Amino acid sequence: MPACWRSLSLRVLWGVVLAWWLPQEVLAQQPVGPSRVAIRAARLFDGKNAKLLTDAVVLVEANRIKAVGSKLTIPEGTQVIDLGDVTLLPGLIDVHSHLLLSDDIAQGPDSLEVTVARLSTAERALLGVKLGREVLEVGFTTVRDVGNSGVNGDVALRNAIQKGWVEGPRISACTRALAPHGGQFGRLQPGAQALIEQEYVSIAGADEARRAVRQAVYDGADCIKVIGDNGYNVLSEEELKVIVEEAHRVKRPVAVHTTKDESIRAAVAAGVDSIEHGYSLPEDVLTPMARKRIFLVSTYGSVEQCEDLDTMPGDEAMKRARKERCRKATEQGHAQLRRAVAAGVRVAVGSDSYTEVPGKTRGDSTLTYLLAYGEAGLSAVDVLRAATSSAAELLRVQDRLGSLEAGKLADVIAVKGDPMKDLSALRQVRFVMKDGKVVVAPVEEARQVTAPAH
Repeated sequence: MPACWRSLSLRVLWGVVLAWWLPQEVLAQQPVGPSRVAIRAARLFDGKNAKLLTDAVVLVEANRIKAVGSKLTIPEGTQVIDLGDVTLLPGLIDVHSHLLLSDDIAQGPDSLEVTVARLSTAERALLGVKLGREVLEVGFTTVRDVGNSGVNGDVALRNAIQKGWVEGPRISACTRALAPHGGQFGRLQPGAQALIEQEYVSIAGADEARRAVRQAVYDGADCIKVIGDNGYNVLSEEELKVIVEEAHRVKRPVAVHTTKDESIRAAVAAGVDSIEHGYSLPEDVLTPMARKRIFLVSTYGSVEQCEDLDTMPGDEAMKRARKERCRKATEQGHAQLRRAVAAGVRVAVGSDSYTEVPGKTRGDSTLTYLLAYGEAGLSAVDVLRAATSSAAELLRVQDRLGSLEAGKLADVIAVKGDPMKDLSALRQVRFVMKDGKVVVAPVEEARQVTAPAH
């Protein structure tokens, strides 16, 4: 065999060996040429400014936003998606989701225990695939999953979405919540302790609190969820301060569920990043929350959701009384939200949607919670910021998400109409792009062409 042939054969053989040996992730990083897409629309909300941009163009290259502008010059050879009379927005963010939990609303208040006992973590992760897709399709490209996900099921789902095994929103996972003994369950038989440990890490004392945060980080947590009180026990200010100190040391935000004045005061004093729900919101915590830039994640929902309680068991009189209590509680929650905003407390949108409602997807329910912020009296721009740039800041991803700006990840949605004039326009999603990939694109309304040479 001629020497030149032997040399060529060796190079071919070496190439085959390298292709077999190199990890697929390395091979995937080899340059294949940039993909450029220009998205055109009548209006654009960038996630921050109250004034909409008209005749908007978002130029996307690979998975990043290259440029945003009005009547922007589109480079030759760029794929153009002309969406027409819609408003572009950053991908929406739900900072309080439960994608691996779906209680039947008809089962009543003990359905959490029933769900946890009935489904394995693996089954709930598969449920999360379904619910995640429903949330993504209505424009939520990022969620923070705040527990009730079994033993790290949210981490498994997050990783599967990142690897492209399934399609869903980007997930900030909290793993199991740190909690007083008992978690959030009602009183169980002594033999059911393992059921609690599947959902919560019980802590008592500063050492256990620190150890629990480190375990959560080891398990893959992007955030730390804490149950401040559970009706039986309350975490102390000392325990909460240790949790915050340890979490912030490794750059993880801390979210605390509170229902009592005592626990919310302890959480605010400890310097947590967000108060979830705000069921208890005494006047004296508002100023320190504003000063410390602690977010309120109100999850009271909409008055219209009280009608869903009709599916729960009971006679007509019981159903009327239940709905009336729901309406009063919701209105009280809306008043608390207005009071907090007036005091300068920052707000991020969280749905706390975890019930299965007949005729509604998880995406439908999540959107209803977002619209409830407008029902409570917040301006449209404040609601939109709370679901985009402010939410991204709470999750500590504002360098990548939450606004339509050059350099950010290409999470872009489009809704029919103008949400600045009518927030219900958010129900009319016409286009969803996550990480530069089109997830929802109605063919009948989007013209796709290629920019001609100039």
